[in-house]
Amino acid sequence: MALAPQRILVTGATGFVGRHLLPRLRQEFPGAALLATGRTGVPEALPEGLRADALLPLDLERPEDMDALVRDAAPDAVVHLAAQAAVGESFAHPGRTWRMNLLGTIGLAEAAMRHAPQAPFLFISSAEVYGLSFRDIETPLTELAPMQPANPYAASKAACDIALGEMALRGLRCLRMRPSNHAGAGQSENFVISAFARQIARIEAGLQEPVMRVGALDRWRDFLDVRDVCAAYALVLRAAPELPAGSVFNVASGTSRRIGDILAALLRRSRVAVRVEEDAARLRPTDVLRTAGDATRLREALGWRPGTSWDETLDTVLADWRARVAAGAA
Repeated sequence: MALAPQRILVTGATGFVGRHLLPRLRQEFPGAALLATGRTGVPEALPEGLRADALLPLDLERPEDMDALVRDAAPDAVVHLAAQAAVGESFAHPGRTWRMNLLGTIGLAEAAMRHAPQAPFLFISSAEVYGLSFRDIETPLTELAPMQPANPYAASKAACDIALGEMALRGLRCLRMRPSNHAGAGQSENFVISAFARQIARIEAGLQEPVMRVGALDRWRDFLDVRDVCAAYALVLRAAPELPAGSVFNVASGTSRRIGDILAALLRRSRVAVRVEEDAARLRPTDVLRTAGDATRLREALGWRPGTSWDETLDTVLADWRARVAAGAA
């Protein structure tokens, strides 16, 4: 049996998913040093209760700095979470999204090939890469579906996916993860469930009039709890020595949920009456009606299944925003 990694470099550890992944990795690899990166590299960037053995600065717009980062960290596994991950932001600033996501990823991967050639490189892509392939789907998409990205964020991730696949042929031990939408505590308001919960919490606190402004409600999306997504990443990282370089895994529930139904479920949890209004500014220039991913490959290879109930996910997100609003952080 292959040895578990002893020095795991986790980029983007101070972000939404990173803050859930660090404790999962600590649980899964208790003897490993967790080398986290954040934009500032100062310990205050990690919330209380989260512990990394080192917190290093990382600027994705400076790929020339990646070489020193990987050389000095000397990892035997890399999890690359860091990205500009908001679709709306990618429409507003497509050039920056491409620089951060594509050039930053290539810079990190090249540094890994030079200084950590045996290290598994777990790249966190997105089911958004399938884009227009979701149109008129009758069954959830597998990893064999064409990548047809429909927004700048998805296009940048698809480009990374292709680039890393080629680099795997030259020795990069990359594993490519394509997670569906995920939600949980700590997510920013740039994502739909979190945006709904934030508005409800602010209305309950009297900080916003009792009107929710929303985008398109007649859309269906495949959602997961972030904790289940992190469990998948940890499973793949543990199995990495036995997996072919360049492997691709969907992380998905296979179930599409209507955005309007998600809003209704959150409103049933609200302590006050709320009116809903459509906000044109929240509509995307390009969108697909329905998404659903097929995670059969991951389930059959490693036994992964989502384990968190949908009600628990919604309760967690709303409780988190109520706490943030009460603390004056929202």
